Amino acid sequence: MILVDEPRWPGRGHLWSHLVSDVSFAELHAFAEMLGAPPRAFDRDHYDIPAARFRSALWLGATLVSSREVTARLRAAGLRRPKHLSTPSGTNTAPRP
Repeated sequence: MILVDEPRWPGRGHLWSHLVSDVSFAELHAFAEMLGAPPRAFDRDHYDIPAARFRSALWLGATLVSSREVTARLRAAGLRRPKHLSTPSGTNTAPRP
């Protein structure tokens, strides 16, 4: 299932949501592509989605959940990739699209 939290995370003059899957990275990448999110928006285990795309994510079928639920569902699915698992160069250890 694709999950998204409210756009409440500030950065670069915008508010951002987290888009995740509790099934697989393949499901997440496919949904993000359908949403029009660029690959660079992928960060370890989620996509950072600007507030301008939040309603589109819901329209395409993402389920609105709390930020705590995002983290809990990623952990339960074994898809959580905390920062400490990134390589020294900062590259992601999770598969990319």
